[in-house]
Amino acid sequence: MKITLEELRAWVVVVDCGSITAAAEQLNQTTSGISRALSRLESKLQTTLLHRTTRRIALTEEGQIFLQHARQIIASVEAAEEQIAQRREIPSGRLRVNAASPFMLHVIVPLIDGFIQRYPLIELELNTDDVVIDLLEQQTDIAIRIGELRDSTMHARMLGSSKLRLMASPAYLAKHGTPQSVADLAHHRLLGFSQLEQHNIWPVRQADGELLQIKPGIGASSGETLLHLALHGQGIVRVSDFLCREATASGQLVPVLAAETCEMRHPINAVYYRNSTLAARISCFLDYLSEQLASKNLL
Repeated sequence: MKITLEELRAWVVVVDCGSITAAAEQLNQTTSGISRALSRLESKLQTTLLHRTTRRIALTEEGQIFLQHARQIIASVEAAEEQIAQRREIPSGRLRVNAASPFMLHVIVPLIDGFIQRYPLIELELNTDDVVIDLLEQQTDIAIRIGELRDSTMHARMLGSSKLRLMASPAYLAKHGTPQSVADLAHHRLLGFSQLEQHNIWPVRQADGELLQIKPGIGASSGETLLHLALHGQGIVRVSDFLCREATASGQLVPVLAAETCEMRHPINAVYYRNSTLAARISCFLDYLSEQLASKNLL
């Protein structure tokens, strides 16, 4: 009996995810179905590929060898499918894009209609995480990352940068007063991140010349949550231009300490794993996103 491509995919995803349960969720299958696929694969190969316990899985020596071949086979099939699609000049296939929820909601989602009209055969899957994810584990094609990049195993395409500002609602300032100096911020409720401490450095300098590192009066894991806290008059927030553009235009948020604010920008990159060839569905999304961000001055 011949090995099927579905069995190979199930095997590779189990290894990447680290468990049968996680792989079943990624592939939208049952755990029993994935487990049976692995059993069939080992039976056909007449060897053990994985040591399985209740807590973890570990590759056997044969499993490590077979994994390399399985990845090559899957990559070859995907490349063949992509080449056929390219010959028709119509990129197709599933494209998984991951971004922090604020960037997804305020930048990417408004651009999706035009992308779908241009590339109707691409099946988009949009996921949000407010922490850095493992692209391989999450089966992600493109991740939009805000801030400095550290992982050299990936390609990155610079999309632009977003200026950081201090903002508050008119209602909050009417109730608590408008800060006239950086020192005045000590008497206000400051909204900041509960998990990403590097995002609690604000673009204003203290008396010693150092940038202000705040201790949030209210902390949140998402920039979207912090934006809405500010909109509801709960304090002063440091926020990216792309996130507060609409609220600023409508007067729901106003600048705080604008004259004292330093030029501080967060780079915004699209990252993806290094491959010999870039799938058309990925390159066309990157081209479209870059084109739209530039033409509409979104960053």
